Amino acid sequence: MNIVSLENVSKNYGFKPLFENVTLGLEDRDKIGIIGANGSGKSTLLKIIAGVEVPETGRVTRAKGQTLAYLSQNPPYDPELSVLETIFASSSGVMQTIRDYEAVCHEVADGKSDPATLQRMSDLQHDLEINGGWDIEANARSVLTKLDITDTSAKMGALSGGQRKRVALAHELIFKPDILILDEPTNHLDADTIEWLEKYLARYTGMLLLVTHDRYFLDRVTDRIFEVDRGTVQNFSGNYAYYLEKKAEQEELRAVEGHKREQLIKKELAWLRRGAKARTRKSKHRIEAAHSLMAIPKEQAKGEVDIAIGSKRLGSKVVEINNISKSYGTNKLIDDFTYLLKRDDRIGVIGANGSGKTTLLDMITGRISPDAGDIDIGQTVHIGYYDQESRALNDEQRVIDYIRDVAEYVTTNEGIQITAGKMLERFLFEPAAQYAVIGNLSGGERRRLYLLRILMGSPNVLLLDEPTNDLDIPTLIALEEYLDDFAGALIVVSHDRYFLDRTIENVFRFEPGGHVREFAGDYTAYLDAIGREEALVRTGSDSDRVPKTPDTKPTSPETFTPKKLTFKESRELESLEQSIAAAEARLPEIDKELALAASDAGKVHELFTEQQRLTEQLDTDMTRWAELAERAE
Repeated sequence: MNIVSLENVSKNYGFKPLFENVTLGLEDRDKIGIIGANGSGKSTLLKIIAGVEVPETGRVTRAKGQTLAYLSQNPPYDPELSVLETIFASSSGVMQTIRDYEAVCHEVADGKSDPATLQRMSDLQHDLEINGGWDIEANARSVLTKLDITDTSAKMGALSGGQRKRVALAHELIFKPDILILDEPTNHLDADTIEWLEKYLARYTGMLLLVTHDRYFLDRVTDRIFEVDRGTVQNFSGNYAYYLEKKAEQEELRAVEGHKREQLIKKELAWLRRGAKARTRKSKHRIEAAHSLMAIPKEQAKGEVDIAIGSKRLGSKVVEINNISKSYGTNKLIDDFTYLLKRDDRIGVIGANGSGKTTLLDMITGRISPDAGDIDIGQTVHIGYYDQESRALNDEQRVIDYIRDVAEYVTTNEGIQITAGKMLERFLFEPAAQYAVIGNLSGGERRRLYLLRILMGSPNVLLLDEPTNDLDIPTLIALEEYLDDFAGALIVVSHDRYFLDRTIENVFRFEPGGHVREFAGDYTAYLDAIGREEALVRTGSDSDRVPKTPDTKPTSPETFTPKKLTFKESRELESLEQSIAAAEARLPEIDKELALAASDAGKVHELFTEQQRLTEQLDTDMTRWAELAERAE
C-alpha cells in the first residue's frame, strides 16, 4: 500500500537547485536507502518527507493514521531532561506509562520497597497489561541493552554527542512507528551495535527510509535505492549490490549513446560545411535537423572526487611505541602497550566507544602524553591526522583561504603542480563555492574539505579517526583508491566494516583493562577468528587450544559454511527450546498473579524479581537459540 507520495517536489539551497520535479511513491513495507554526493540533498529529501521542511514546489502526502519517527544527524535535546524522560517522551499514553513504570522499577532496584512504591508499580503493571504495553516495554529493554544505555537517570546535557545520538535512536526504535526515517544512524555506533541494528531493521515491519555511508548495512537492510544526483532522484528496485549492477549498465549505455550522438553530429557538420547545392525542401529539413541535434544540451558530467596527492619520502624509522599506559581516574584505557610501526603497515583499530582508540592516536600525535612509557617518532615522518571532530576547521574562514593556509600550490602523485583552487575543484568545490565561509557548508562538505587539507600536507603516516562519518560513498571510494597506492603507514579507527575490509591488513582490538590484542588480516578475517574462538569456548575446549589467527585471508562471510552442530550443541539446542517454551508460558502467568497480588507488597516484589530474571534469560536464550538453529538448518 502506498503510504507516502511526492508529487513534483523541488527544493533549492540558496542559488543552487538540489532536486527538481521529483515524483515518487513509497510503500508501507519498503526499506529504502538514499545515496548521493555530499550536498546533493539527501538529508533535505528526508526532512521534506518527514515534514520538517517544506518543498519550494510540489507536495508530499501521507496516508492518514500513519505514525512517523525521524532521527536527524544531530538530534535536538533538552539538557535538563533525564535519559529516561527523553527516551519515553511522547504524547502516547502507553509510552508515558512505560516511562513511569521504568522509573518506579529503578526505585525498587535502588532499595525503595515501601508499600506505596510497590503499589504504584503494581498499578502501572496493570495499566500496561490493559493497554497492551508489555510488548513495547520488552522491546524497550532489549533496545536499551543493545545500545548500551545503562544510566537512564543521567541528564542529557552531561552526555557526549555520541551518547545523545544513541538515546535519540533508542527513542525512535522503541516508538515503533509506521514510518521510520533515519539520517546516518550508524554514526557513533561500534561495529557490534551496527550489526545488531542491521538485524533489528531487517525485521522491522514498517516503512524504513535511511541515509547511510555503511555499504554492508545498506546492502543487507534495504530493498530499494534512491540516488540523488544532479537535481534528479532515480529509483532502483533492489539493494545496494543491485544498484551497482544497474548503474554500471546505465553508464555503459550512456557512453554508447554519447559516442553515437557525437558521430552523428560530426556527419551533420561535414554535410553542412559542404553546403547544399540547391535550397530544396529536403536540404532545408536536413539543416534544421542538424541544428536541432547540436542544440540538445550535453549531459552534465557527474562530479567525482579526484585524490591525486603525493606523499613525502619515509625513512626506515617510523613510530616506536614503547610500553605506554594511559588511565583516566580508575579507568585504564591502555596498559603497557608496545608496537613498532612499519612503513607499509595498514592497521585498523576497533573496540567499544570510550575504550581508548582515539586516545592512542592523540598520543602518537603528541596531543596528550602517556602516563608511562614513550613514543619515538622518526625524523622523516610527516603525520596527517584526520581527527573525528575536524578540530582544525574555522567556521568564519573562507574555503579557499583555509586551503591556502597549507599551500598555494600542491604537487600531485604524478609530479604536477596545481593551485589550491584547482585542487578544491578536484574535491568538488566549484569556484563560486570556494569563496563561501566554512560555516555554511553541509556536514559532509566540511569533512571533505578537512580531508583535503590533511592530504595536502603530503603525509607519509596517516591517522584516520572515524573517516567514514559524514563522508558520502563516492568520496569513500575515492579515499579507498588513494589508500591502495598510499606510500606510507596507515592507522584507521573505524566502525565501518566495509571500509576496514578495503583498507587494512591487521586489526588492533581494544579490550577491557587496557589490553590491546592484535589479529592478522582484515575485518572479515578478524570476525572469522573470533567466531572460531567462541566456538571452541562453547564446546568446552581449553582456552590454551585456541588457535592463532592464520596469516592467510579466510573465506568471506558470504561463502563461509558453518560446521554442523556437535552432539553437545544439539543437546544444548533441545534444552534451549524447552527453556524458552517454559519462560514464554510463565511470563503471562506472572502478569496475572501481579494483578491479583496488588495489595501484597511482598508478593509483588517477589513476582517482579522473577519477571525481571525470566525476561533477561529469555533474551539470552533466544539469541543463542537463533545461532544454533541457523547452523542446524
